[in-house]
Amino acid sequence: MLQINDLTFRLGERLLLDRATVAVPSGARVGLVGRNGAGKTTLFRLIRDELSPESGTISRPKQWRVGAVAQEAPGGPESLIEVVLAADIERAALIAEAETAEDPMRRAEIETRLVDIGAHSAPARAASILHGLGFDAAAQNRPCSAFSGGWRMRVALAAVLFTEPDLLLLDEPTNYLDLEGTLWLYDYLARYPHTVLVISHDRDLLDTAVDSILHLDQGKLVFYRGGYTAFDRQRREKQALQSKARMKQESERKHLSAFVERFRAKASKARQAQSRLKRLEKMEPIIAVADEEVLPFHLPGPDRPLSPPLIAIESAGAGYDDRIVLDRLNLTLLPDDRIALLGSNGNGKSTFAKLLSGRLAPMKGRVVHSPKLKTAYFAQHQLDELNPAESPLQHVAALMPDTPQARLRARVAQLGFPGARAETPVAKLSGGEKARLLMGLAAFDGAHLLILDEPTNHLDIDSRQALVEAINDFTGAVVLISHDRFLIEACADRLWLVSGGTVKPYDGDMDDYRRFVLSADGKAGREPPANEEPSVPKRPAGPRVALGPLRKRVDELNQRIVKLSAVIAKVDAALQAPEVFRDNPAKAGELARMRAEAAEALARAEDEWLNVSAALENAQG
Repeated sequence: MLQINDLTFRLGERLLLDRATVAVPSGARVGLVGRNGAGKTTLFRLIRDELSPESGTISRPKQWRVGAVAQEAPGGPESLIEVVLAADIERAALIAEAETAEDPMRRAEIETRLVDIGAHSAPARAASILHGLGFDAAAQNRPCSAFSGGWRMRVALAAVLFTEPDLLLLDEPTNYLDLEGTLWLYDYLARYPHTVLVISHDRDLLDTAVDSILHLDQGKLVFYRGGYTAFDRQRREKQALQSKARMKQESERKHLSAFVERFRAKASKARQAQSRLKRLEKMEPIIAVADEEVLPFHLPGPDRPLSPPLIAIESAGAGYDDRIVLDRLNLTLLPDDRIALLGSNGNGKSTFAKLLSGRLAPMKGRVVHSPKLKTAYFAQHQLDELNPAESPLQHVAALMPDTPQARLRARVAQLGFPGARAETPVAKLSGGEKARLLMGLAAFDGAHLLILDEPTNHLDIDSRQALVEAINDFTGAVVLISHDRFLIEACADRLWLVSGGTVKPYDGDMDDYRRFVLSADGKAGREPPANEEPSVPKRPAGPRVALGPLRKRVDELNQRIVKLSAVIAKVDAALQAPEVFRDNPAKAGELARMRAEAAEALARAEDEWLNVSAALENAQG
């Protein structure tokens, strides 16, 4: 096992590890969690002997190979498959030696060892890993130098996964993956045959791909069995018990202190007072354990809602220069839509987001925005647009000229920068703080439409939960691009699939999509079915059908029916105004078309609700 004993480490003045002790069983798949800055990456560097502790030891079996993603992404002329295969140093060395070895005995030994380590099946295994991370057969044979930094980091991840080290260390591996690659990685790690330590703020990964949680908090390491949800429950129960014990101790302390103060001067009670004083001195204080406060995100909604639709897209195409990336676009965005975009990186999700935001004009067809539509757009690459020398206060002051300092500081505090933090230069902010500032600036004036492109990068788990709450409190429409399945399932009620050069509604849920990504069709690169009614499970003759998925689908359909009915009611109310036909016949026609689409979707939802409800009744019966 991996054994950490009394480990102490300081980074400058900060005590990151304070006599931390833990034993990680061999073969465990462990999620390492803790607030940003707690020292998780430092612990990895200590395990890899890149840093030396102030005191304490880290021990592991001598034969263990430790693997981690290379800090520098490969970028040479070698093909992706060559880079991954070369990561197995023993295999590469044996193959090179076999080409020059003349001794028959040595050649036989080499061939035996190559068979033992599965060297002949290695190309197929390397190709499978690369494909899971988003590289098709053609891409695998292209040189690394042809890919951007994010894609090359995927190659570095593929290389360390291919070597299957005895101790695999992964630090935020999903940060440079899309949703499809993330879903594949969940499945891969859940079946990994050796010990894994993974730093992640992806709650879904921590609930599906690991079997243990290692919590780093206030310099201490505590090992928990189970995924993140089980850990969170155990930790809160422990905090509650500790809080009760502390209150009991404080009550006892006050009682003993009062007795000592009252009777220590009386000869008849002096011995009893002295005894209680000794008890007070021996009493170890129970430290109150409380989570650090996570400031909420501030995403103000619109002052006044707009009539539907916010955006109507008709036979549109979009792209860059003369190259059309997306075509045959026919979609409508409503004022209360919560939509997540699915599809692999490179399929055009960001292009579609720019089209919705008005940052990209259509190359063909029409994209009609409501005249008073205000859109807030956030993307990770915009972090570079912040002025590193200026503070959050200065960024906000630029949007509120001639505003009193007190009011400016109050607004900056709303964004999550109270007190002295308001004057911290952007260059000294963490990645999560920069993302918080940029989101707050994007939504500063209150938007009807919020477009978030990978908003959770750099955010820890508690900050992601705060973002979920802010999105769900937002009163406008939301379009999400994210590799964080937990965020999608918590915030989105519709899924649109960006695939095959177009965008279409996807009528399945995230479980359906995950099954497709991991299926033979998904691994073969085929497109998932869009706008297709999910099949209703039939009760088998043998084991009973699981009721949970059926109940969940019934609830989803109930919500969809309510929402579609509300949309139809809003459109009907708008169509009842006689001036709409007289003053704006185009808008009247658009409303009529939207009503027909909503009515058709409502009919499909009601039909499916009947079928799924019948299947649920049969399963229960």
